[in-house]
Amino acid sequence: MLNADDIRYLVVHCSDTEDDLTAANIHAMHLGFGWHGIGYHAVIIKDGTIEQGRPPYWAGAHVYGHNTESLGVCLIGRHDFTSEQMDALDTLLREWKARYPNAQICGHCDFPETEKTCPNFDVATWCKSRGIKA
Repeated sequence: MLNADDIRYLVVHCSDTEDDLTAANIHAMHLGFGWHGIGYHAVIIKDGTIEQGRPPYWAGAHVYGHNTESLGVCLIGRHDFTSEQMDALDTLLREWKARYPNAQICGHCDFPETEKTCPNFDVATWCKSRGIKA
């Protein structure tokens, strides 16, 4: 179980697909991996809807070695995220940052344990452009 005081990272991911996936699709896929369900705490679909993933008190399955100290959000897509998605990401990260003020906002690729480019943009630069303290 996650303790709010232990949240050190707010991690942005992408699905690395062009599909119109939903949180339910990802949940089914992650169950197929033998996991306990969806690994992310939130999913932002193409129209900007923020769908619930794991509850914020439940450790995720999204950043190797850091799941007990992070929350994860997944943008559906690979590179061409919609303005609605980015606005929703802005809203979600501001909400999370208010709840977890000491947490650092970062991309999945910012962790040395991953070789992925996910979320395929520089999260710190994007946060700065939005006036969000990463």
